[in-house]
Amino acid sequence: MLKINDINVFYGAIHAIKGASLEVNEGEIVTLIGANGAGKSTILRTISGLLKPKGGSIEFEGRDIAGLPAHEIVKCGISQVPEGRRIFAEMTVLENLELGAFTRKDKDGIKEDMEMVFNRFPRLKERISQLAGTLSGGEQQMLAMGRALMSRPRLLLLDEPSMGLAPLLIKEIFAIIQDINKAGTTVLLVEQNANMALSIAHRAYVLETGRITLSGDAKELAASEDVRKAYLGG
Repeated sequence: MLKINDINVFYGAIHAIKGASLEVNEGEIVTLIGANGAGKSTILRTISGLLKPKGGSIEFEGRDIAGLPAHEIVKCGISQVPEGRRIFAEMTVLENLELGAFTRKDKDGIKEDMEMVFNRFPRLKERISQLAGTLSGGEQQMLAMGRALMSRPRLLLLDEPSMGLAPLLIKEIFAIIQDINKAGTTVLLVEQNANMALSIAHRAYVLETGRITLSGDAKELAASEDVRKAYLGG
């Protein structure tokens, strides 16, 4: 579904991603793990059109999307839940969700998806007219996920969904990610909590200072001594 081939990404003179290649097949949860500053978020931001790669290609369902503007990439069927949630604090829960569907014109489909989001996140329905900035961290994460789902993506990019959340909420969020995947959405997950990420992913890539150094079956990587020492606390 997604094929990234030999991309290089720069922030000014800083070479952040160095010849990275990875694939995500339809129906999978693929996770990208690595230390802080390894370039995980940079890869997601490049896929979703917020950064432009220098060289290499990014193919989604056979189409090269590298360099397309972000709103066009949403129209292609890719949606991102950004790191730090980035909800619109001064808008209500409902307005945030409506903005998630900004590329769509199918009113009936939007209504249907709004119901789906409320079924998946009942707390959002209870707070439908509340300002998003007044929600708890966990509720804001649910809103960011709900907003991304409103574009009806075929590929969902998740950037650090567990950041700043209590352990119980992290379990809940990861269970929801699995549900979203089982309902037919392919997931590319960037996550600092490597244990949790590897426990739900089918495959994984390890990123070190902008280079992909390991890839394979998530369970095999979770059992690897090198990965355990570096990312799983021994």
